[in-house]
Amino acid sequence: MKRARVAYAGAIHEAVPHPQGLQLADGRVVAEYAVVWLPPFEVGTIVALGLNYADHAKELSFGAQEEPLAFLKGPGSVIGHRSVTRRPAGVKFMHYECELAVVIGKQARKVRREAAMEHVAGYTVANDYAIRDYLENWYRPNLRVKNRDGGTVLGPWFVDAADVGEKVELQLRTLVNGQVTQEGNTRDFVFDIPYLIEYLSAFMTLSPGDVILTGTPEGVVDVKTGDEVVCEIEGIGRLVNTIAGDEIFGR
Repeated sequence: MKRARVAYAGAIHEAVPHPQGLQLADGRVVAEYAVVWLPPFEVGTIVALGLNYADHAKELSFGAQEEPLAFLKGPGSVIGHRSVTRRPAGVKFMHYECELAVVIGKQARKVRREAAMEHVAGYTVANDYAIRDYLENWYRPNLRVKNRDGGTVLGPWFVDAADVGEKVELQLRTLVNGQVTQEGNTRDFVFDIPYLIEYLSAFMTLSPGDVILTGTPEGVVDVKTGDEVVCEIEGIGRLVNTIAGDEIFGR
């Protein structure tokens, strides 16, 4: 089942797909463009993975990781489907990262790999932007790169884990202004979902609403003001986002 969270007529509603747009929990049917799309669940701690596809690591001139390269993001970095992300004036290289987002549904602490998937509530699509100008030593994530306001787009749908199944092998791709620029499959993870849950829960408690961003494959390109970026993941959704300059943010 797919479900969303949207703002409409001064209130927040749960919604599901409808042939004419969206059906709100109260039964009203509204157009997709008539609502403000929010992240499809209440977001907790975000754990993001870098270089979790070998081809992307090679693209950035890095070898395969011996253990996950993980870092945290605050909920203030998150925005929803059909939202706008800022490209600061003067930056030379800002790129998208299409990622499968894993949503925790049950507290996980010292979970073994064999039981890890029992703690997954579902999935959504993520687009986790990065500005290469701000990186130290090319790839050492820091706050300016990975915790920027509005730099992480989630949605549009939350999809129940049961609808995806235990074997998570999903095709993903990114389009910039309608042109395919990135393609990959989650079967090519360096560290798969059960491994990540076992690894992370060994030293931190994962709680319902926490999110694991599982990394992006090769094919990242610079995006400019005015570009429309679409991230698609098979069976999960199609996440649309637009890039804008400082002026609309009052910067």
